[in-house]
Amino acid sequence: MEANIRKSHFIYWASGIVSICGIIFEVLFGALGSYILGDGVKQYTLTISLFLTGMGIGASISERVMKRLIITFIWIEYMVALIGGFSSFAMFGMTAFAPSGTDALFLYLVTFTIGALTGLELPILIRKANEIGVELNRSTARVLFSDYAGGLIGGLLFAFYLRPQMGMVKSAFFVACINLGVAVTVLYLFRFEIQKFSAHLAGAVVIGILLITGLFFGEEMAFTFEQKLYKDPIIHMEESAYQRIVVTKEQGDTRLFLNGSLQFSSTDEYRYHETLVHPPMASAEKTEQVLVLGGGDGIAVKELLEYEEIKQITLVDLDPAVTKLAMSNYHLLQLNKGSLSDSRVQVLNKDAFRFLENADQFYDVIIVDLPDPNNESLNKLYTKEFYSLLRNHLEPGGAAMIQATSPVFATDVYWTIDETVASTGLYTENFHVDIPSFGNWGFIMAARHPIQVEDLSITHQTEFLTDQVLQSMTVFGKDEDREILNSDGDIISLKPNTLIDPHLIQLYEKAWRNY
Repeated sequence: MEANIRKSHFIYWASGIVSICGIIFEVLFGALGSYILGDGVKQYTLTISLFLTGMGIGASISERVMKRLIITFIWIEYMVALIGGFSSFAMFGMTAFAPSGTDALFLYLVTFTIGALTGLELPILIRKANEIGVELNRSTARVLFSDYAGGLIGGLLFAFYLRPQMGMVKSAFFVACINLGVAVTVLYLFRFEIQKFSAHLAGAVVIGILLITGLFFGEEMAFTFEQKLYKDPIIHMEESAYQRIVVTKEQGDTRLFLNGSLQFSSTDEYRYHETLVHPPMASAEKTEQVLVLGGGDGIAVKELLEYEEIKQITLVDLDPAVTKLAMSNYHLLQLNKGSLSDSRVQVLNKDAFRFLENADQFYDVIIVDLPDPNNESLNKLYTKEFYSLLRNHLEPGGAAMIQATSPVFATDVYWTIDETVASTGLYTENFHVDIPSFGNWGFIMAARHPIQVEDLSITHQTEFLTDQVLQSMTVFGKDEDREILNSDGDIISLKPNTLIDPHLIQLYEKAWRNY
């Protein structure tokens, strides 16, 4: 009797533990899809849908499992451990070597399979708890409680520990080891009712060796796969709580990537940052208080520090890992000249939207150096609501400059951003510049008053920008100008991007699909 109670108690614990593992795999697959395939909302939506569908099908199939419940459960855990453990490792390998589109198919298939196996587990555990002699209603309630509570724990573990501390490859192997540990524990507890115990144990040993090997060496091998995604050798890589940070370098060209998207190349970053910084500084009536939203690499701040009249620069960047890297990495320090450690600079690791909602200060110049609006969390920083907050913190004689993606590659995106800024009542002026590592890139200057570009004068030393070049940046070719035509030759009417109608994401996806 005591042995049965011990077994039933472990079944409840097992249901909670495998639920934790299942949820971690689910969100891990979403993170993988977001990083490698892009469009985080789409990937998480597909992951959740496929995982839950798989669970439903697995639960349906479990009706046919009436005998050998323990052995079935053990081998389900073996399969979850093997497939889930090698999922991230294989995903990076397929991305590097397999034909385009194969990686997405692989990820969706793995997600569905793990979901189906997870759906098989729970009914089997409930059935076994009832078989031991526990009242069915009571056993069902306890197993379900353990399962749902485990889901919460799994989500929190992945978000706050596994992803930032272990990364996606090592996390998959680590969680798979837990699945295997549950299987081995169940194998041991029920060893007297299992035939061919040694054969099942041998299977666990083989899988364990594979997983432990992957845990210690898989990340290094996956690193070589990921290197194939980048043109130059990777010199730094880390997984923060918000994104994957990669720094590459080849023949003096240092590049920073966030979630696979290029942020700058040291060979031509001056073209980008001079355009971002000097025009609004020349336009503003005074330049004592400056706000930089994004720009955690510190290069825009370096450009700003050339102005002695600046009293304070407030930099707001969400990810502390980026600003820490900018203040400690030798290669980034060579570029930003230690700007974030300057006494005039205050670094705040906060969400830009929330910062503007709660701030009570006005700024002479606001620099918006944020990543492109390729997901929901970034889209909110390109909405009428966000630019209204920006306007409310801009001095009457101040000026703002906003990076706004490419008017050549994403014409309707660029002009929709302009339309969104203008919808707040701010006057706008449009600029674009050729940056070899990016292509033709667009910027939008905004102010409470009309902007006269011909009156702007660049007074500080620059490598690229002159008064004449600045004026030429306002001239757009026919294929990149505001009058966007549809297939019938009619002008497309643009509308502001808002929190309620975040259509900019779809425009962005469509525009960059072929690049």
